[in-house]
Amino acid sequence: MTLENPETQFLVRENGARIAYYYTPGTTPGVMFLTGFKSDMTGGKALVLEEHCRQQGRAFLRFDYQGHGESSGKFEDGCIGQWTDDAIIAFDEITEGPQILVGSSMGGWIMLLTALKRKERIAGLLGLAAAPDFTEDLVWDAFDDAQRLAMVRDGRVEIPNCYDDEPYHISQMLIDDGRNQLLLRDAIDLDVPVRLIQGMQDEDVPWETALKLAECLETGDVEVQLVKDSGHRLSEPHDLVRLCQTLDSLIAHIACGGIQDANSSAHRAARPSR
Repeated sequence: MTLENPETQFLVRENGARIAYYYTPGTTPGVMFLTGFKSDMTGGKALVLEEHCRQQGRAFLRFDYQGHGESSGKFEDGCIGQWTDDAIIAFDEITEGPQILVGSSMGGWIMLLTALKRKERIAGLLGLAAAPDFTEDLVWDAFDDAQRLAMVRDGRVEIPNCYDDEPYHISQMLIDDGRNQLLLRDAIDLDVPVRLIQGMQDEDVPWETALKLAECLETGDVEVQLVKDSGHRLSEPHDLVRLCQTLDSLIAHIACGGIQDANSSAHRAARPSR
């Protein structure tokens, strides 16, 4: 694999796919941002976090999956497994040392899948309206009989996109591949600090998903912030302030020994009183 260095940098995969990215070198733990479904690395949350990390001298990576933003490929040809592979390649080839993964919506699912593959370098996780298993629980399960028949007949279904005039094209491959990546059916074997921010006015990802994810994570160091008046994007000014503050708090927690202290406290709390 080779790296190119134009204004937008590109990681060229062995199959010729080009993954667009921006990387700011700095101290560790670095921060890697994973975008949502059909989103790209120029979104408000990614840019605010990039500037926040730059001011701290902290390493930061944002990138586009194949079929998103400036990366090569067609969106309709992608799936969760492919986009996770893109994330892992970017993680391996561009970042150094311990990393905090920040995942927005679908990026929260890819964040978890990436962390499970690279446990030794994951310092912490921060999910924003994290949507693990959404292809099954929030898309397929919501299809009516006509849509399921259309999927069998045409291999894809169009559903409305409230963020864009162009509808989402949901392919059979996306659904089938998603079933191979499901996480909320069992314990998630991660033992790092995890912070989850979830709007309770989110019309795309139910706020209960954050609680389910917290329950499935094996780590005892999980905090969930339910924000009563926030929606899915979590991009209002007060949401962005909360995001940066949560990241700073997580970094400070990790610096103080984070997960070891939390687990010790949890074990002490579990002991019966005498």
